[in-house]
Amino acid sequence: MTKVVGVRFRNAGKIYYFNPANFEMETGTHVIVETARGVEMGTVILPPKEVEDEAVVQPLKTVIRVATEADEKVVKRNKEKEKEAFTICLEKIAKHRLDMKLVDAEYTFDNNKLLFYFTADGRIDFRELVKDLASVFRTRIELRQIGVRDETKILGGVGICGRALCCHTYLSEFVPVSIKMAKEQNLSLNPTKISGVCGRLMCCLKNEQETYEYLNSRLPFVGDHVTTPEGLKGEVQNVNVLRQLVKVIVDVGDEKEAREYPVEELKFKPRKKHVKLSPEELKELAALEDKGGKSKIDDGK
Repeated sequence: MTKVVGVRFRNAGKIYYFNPANFEMETGTHVIVETARGVEMGTVILPPKEVEDEAVVQPLKTVIRVATEADEKVVKRNKEKEKEAFTICLEKIAKHRLDMKLVDAEYTFDNNKLLFYFTADGRIDFRELVKDLASVFRTRIELRQIGVRDETKILGGVGICGRALCCHTYLSEFVPVSIKMAKEQNLSLNPTKISGVCGRLMCCLKNEQETYEYLNSRLPFVGDHVTTPEGLKGEVQNVNVLRQLVKVIVDVGDEKEAREYPVEELKFKPRKKHVKLSPEELKELAALEDKGGKSKIDDGK
């Protein structure tokens, strides 16, 4: 077993393990640690605890110290400098006529590196831009191209549900989201209704996917033939996934009648459901699908 402390460097970012040494720390404590990017200030998310050796990537770096008031002031000054750096970088991008959108600027705690995050449709030759920025800021410059989901995670916003975006508040890593999930949940395949602020499929489609897969596996298809509790043969007209109800058209004498039954009362041969999309649906919605699922922002830790 190895004693570790979980530290996060960005709002809703990934949690990294460090050796807590003999420092007293609790959730919310700010600490100074050494990372691959340099010395950084992070927030304790998981207080010191014992974990399995296999869960730790060695070598495990040690917490330098618990953040002091002076350290907090350094971070505050860095935030002010980042605003100025962002403005200057925008001017330099315009000067070099680069087709890129600047998203964020970030100083490391020790000011040894200045990072700029940007989005672009393709590869950008920013070598001259880096030289220009280095001459202004007199420190190491790093430009990172990120995706639209990462951009939204950094900037934040409000979703169509009226709540703050999941990726900005608690979702530490992106998961793959597919059109089949929307189809499985019987949602409208209107791109404007199932896409998020970033323009990709909403991450929350993944939240209920397992539940819908289970509930759908217990239901017959529309058009299937089933046997009712009265022994009548009928054709499935409609299903209510959440309530697990099936509407069946049965023959009653010379007439047909629609009756609704709980799925447990019907007899039918279950079969695995396959979600099928028409060529038109695939073409219209392919741009929304993000199969990568993994954030490109790893904070270099």
